Amino acid sequence: MIEDNRVKVVKYQTAKGGQAVCGDSYFYHTTDQYFICVLADGLGSGVHANEASMAVSQVIENNHHLDVETLMKLSNDSLSSKRGAAVGIVKIDFDAKELTYSCVGNIRFFFYGDSEKLIYPMPVSGYLSGKRQVYKAQRFKYQNEIKFLMFSDGYNISGIKKIMNKRLPIETTAELIKSEFPSNDDDATFIIGSLH
Repeated sequence: MIEDNRVKVVKYQTAKGGQAVCGDSYFYHTTDQYFICVLADGLGSGVHANEASMAVSQVIENNHHLDVETLMKLSNDSLSSKRGAAVGIVKIDFDAKELTYSCVGNIRFFFYGDSEKLIYPMPVSGYLSGKRQVYKAQRFKYQNEIKFLMFSDGYNISGIKKIMNKRLPIETTAELIKSEFPSNDDDATFIIGSLH
């Protein structure tokens, strides 16, 4: 878990079948202006999947100041000689009070803003592989708090509204996912965050 004066994040990751490396990679970072988080799921599992997802995480780490659309393009470019990956990126601009999300592939992302409405931005199907790709960034305004959940397809989480209850601390949500939705059949990662 990480926590600063703006954002708290809890993450959890397991590798398929007890393998030494996980095919999922992630990166998150907070500045005075924004919070950014990426989750990449390399195709397949093992070393080559890890190599692909790590390439995405590294390019985001090196360029996190850029806008989400540009980061998706750079992520795609980083996979031109690798296996490919599903990629989801969320960036929260504290001054503009705006959340921007873009995804290609089967990364799932849900969040609550100021209302009781759970928001699920639709991803673009497919995966990034270095080939020409369409990216769609979606923007959402907020005023006060945000709670979000991002996870790879190693998790099959049902009852998202119950799990994402705004009144539950994110640590409790994390424990609920780990106990009720264990994943041994695939690489699996979830990241839960709250903005306060």
